[in-house]
Amino acid sequence: MIPGGGQPNMQQLLQQAHKMQQDLAKAQEELAQTEVDGQAGGGLVKATVTGSGELRGLVIDPKAVDPEDTETLADLVVAAVQAANENAQNLQQQKLGPLAQGLGGGSGIPGLPF
Repeated sequence: MIPGGGQPNMQQLLQQAHKMQQDLAKAQEELAQTEVDGQAGGGLVKATVTGSGELRGLVIDPKAVDPEDTETLADLVVAAVQAANENAQNLQQQKLGPLAQGLGGGSGIPGLPF
């Protein structure tokens, strides 16, 4: 027979939940400090975002600048930022996915895309 009628130790559960919350906060802080790159046009445009998706830098090769065709440059910028954000989301899932599952699934954590 299990002591306590099979009920889990509430104090132990609270301690585990608190530790998971601390681990999650630490991982989110690490993501905010980690920079991830994305590029478009074979590297003509490079974007740098944080692991949490904040745009930090944009590098445009002069070869990508055509005053007669600014639409292509705009498309390359958008594509580079999207690529960087995809890389940031992958990093988020690597760092936060296991923690989110430990807290009962990612769907209940605001601000996380999974």
